[in-house]
Amino acid sequence: MQTFGEIFRNSILLNSFLACFLAQAIKGIVDVIQHGKLDFRAVLGSGGMPSSHSALVTALATGVGENQGWSSAEFAMATVFAVIVMYDATGVRQAAGKQAKLLNQIIEELFHDEHHFNEERLKELLGHTPVQVLAGCALGITVALVAALL
Repeated sequence: MQTFGEIFRNSILLNSFLACFLAQAIKGIVDVIQHGKLDFRAVLGSGGMPSSHSALVTALATGVGENQGWSSAEFAMATVFAVIVMYDATGVRQAAGKQAKLLNQIIEELFHDEHHFNEERLKELLGHTPVQVLAGCALGITVALVAALL
């Protein structure tokens, strides 16, 4: 009988989360380089360079490929899942971020001093550029392949 504690021995899962964690840490470093100070919203939030979602799902797919075989059904499922997540990051979520930015501008211009309007701004940094997704993808594959060597 398996116990819940065995989840901590699942190297594919742990390496996937490691890739995600590293991507989030790199976002913090990039933010410090760009702005001269650490903004925890950059580290904990979505969007930015590199894509932590892409790093997570590509580390997962690569780990499954290494473990189950590159022609396995499990690898195929993990790869399709990764492609959907990365497409969503560059397509739907990036478009939603652009719409949020535009809506924030409209609200600011139309209702600046004339009306009492909800001051809460929509979150603009939701998705990723293709370069950010590719960087996350490369990070995820690298983490999984290096982990397989250890």
